Amino acid sequence: MNLSIKEIQAPILTEMNAFEGKFKEFMKTKVMLLDTIMNYIVQRKGKQLRPMFVFLSAGICGTITEKTYRGAALIELLHTASLVHDDVVDDSNYRRGFFSVNALWKNKIAVLVGDYLLTRGLLLSVQHNDFENLKIISTAFQEITEGELLQIEKARRLDITEDVYFEIIRQKTATLIAACCAAGASSVGADEATVAKAHSFGEKVGIAFQIKDDLFDYGDAEIGKPLGIDIKEKKMTLPLIYALNQASWSTKRNIINIIKNESDNPKKVAEVISFVKQSGGLEYATKVMKNIVEEAQNILSTFPDSIYRKSLAGLVQFTIERAK
Repeated sequence: MNLSIKEIQAPILTEMNAFEGKFKEFMKTKVMLLDTIMNYIVQRKGKQLRPMFVFLSAGICGTITEKTYRGAALIELLHTASLVHDDVVDDSNYRRGFFSVNALWKNKIAVLVGDYLLTRGLLLSVQHNDFENLKIISTAFQEITEGELLQIEKARRLDITEDVYFEIIRQKTATLIAACCAAGASSVGADEATVAKAHSFGEKVGIAFQIKDDLFDYGDAEIGKPLGIDIKEKKMTLPLIYALNQASWSTKRNIINIIKNESDNPKKVAEVISFVKQSGGLEYATKVMKNIVEEAQNILSTFPDSIYRKSLAGLVQFTIERAK
């Protein structure tokens, strides 16, 4: 039986509630405009999956400490900074159905807010000598940037193989969840091997999470992500890569031509979606995702049995069975 988010959070409910208050404190500033924007950002938080991975990973390795809270806060601060900057780069006016910072306060202020969040996170770690967590999390954000640039480079030529695809999503998505798990383990004094194991577990979960996100591009549910948006943005996802590999040379050339030159045409995008579905792309991606989840659960099973491990197993299932 799958656990709900409420059930998953149960072992760390006290810590999650405390984290909300601590995070607000970490975000406070003496500049009224900045404080207003910080409050706006805090009030529009999502499911809080990243802090959950941090606290649950800490729980399976030891006793949650103040260092754990700071690790979770550093990840949230740096992640939020990257989202604020992304919205400026993408000229996006919405984030999770709400106005983005740049839409309300314009690009210059949004860039400065992103810079502030970044430096606030770094200072939070330096002031408390949390250098191990700073190293884990900074490395993750370096990889995220590299993954974004690799995807942009490959999108121009549309020559992404499965190997390149997995490297992109490992860097862009999986490395952040891996950092959450490693930071949680590190924050409670886990040894190097245990931290590495937690990182490997998180990386598997992150890859499965992204494949699930890819599958949404071909679904019918209202998930806040428009149908076919990856195709419109010329992103080569696993279902599409598989379908192209099965196609004849002429079909492959036609589909790539649509993605390159006609991705703004809804009828042509629908044609690509239909091609992927008929080629077994969705079934293939789902099978790969489930295999990776099994690998993650196998790693998780090597940790001592506990309520935290049970919740982490539930969180893994939630990430791949979520409706949005």
